[in-house]
Amino acid sequence: MTPLEFGLLVLAGLAAGLTGSIAGLASLVSYPALLATGLPPITANVTNTVALVLNSVGSVSASRPELTGQGRRLLPLAAAAVLGGVAGAVLLLLTPGEAFERIVPWLIAAASVAILVQRPPRDLAAEGAAEQAAHPHRDPWWLPLGTMAIAVYGGYFGAAAGVLMLAMYLLSTGEGLPRGNALKNAVLGVANAVAALGYVLFTSVAWAAALPLALGLFLGGRLGPGVVRRAPQTALRRVIALAGLGLAVHLAAQAYT
Repeated sequence: MTPLEFGLLVLAGLAAGLTGSIAGLASLVSYPALLATGLPPITANVTNTVALVLNSVGSVSASRPELTGQGRRLLPLAAAAVLGGVAGAVLLLLTPGEAFERIVPWLIAAASVAILVQRPPRDLAAEGAAEQAAHPHRDPWWLPLGTMAIAVYGGYFGAAAGVLMLAMYLLSTGEGLPRGNALKNAVLGVANAVAALGYVLFTSVAWAAALPLALGLFLGGRLGPGVVRRAPQTALRRVIALAGLGLAVHLAAQAYT
């Protein structure tokens, strides 16, 4: 790998970390960046998942105050994330390369549409808090099951898994956006870490590409919470989602021709 490619992957990781903080679509930047280095689709996805672990480390380390007092809630959700991450990794390892190349555009398109149609997270948090105030309740019994289902997708590919998980936590727990987002970061980080461990043990990781990408993702994860507080989120989310749809069309054209 040339110094130029190394630097470009660091920048791609930084952009992916920030994109993940704003819209939950880190893979929208990091996955095509890996494809651009010449990696085949499954190797690029595996390498991306491994690199994303440091993004989670960065974002969780920047959100420790918001995780205070959520230990009892976090344990069962983390256990569900472990199971889901393992299942997602197994599914990916069983998917033929050509089939995965054809599936990815649909996953990116669906993730981008989810970003476009989702209500702003602050609105979801307000609705969840209002419901909690009107009808106080514990976390719903199905929350670990929902977490496991999203973690399966996160371990398999993961674009917009954070969007789905954050929306679920905001509406079901009654927590505000900072604590709900911190919970999402921690739980999804567990799913990514478990899937990444499976990939390291059972398939090939392009470490020369993973390391600079991971460095950028870590920096992006650390900077992301501060950027989110100041950025015009609705406009940025729409731009990111439209870019995702464009990427989906581009990858589909490559896969189906």
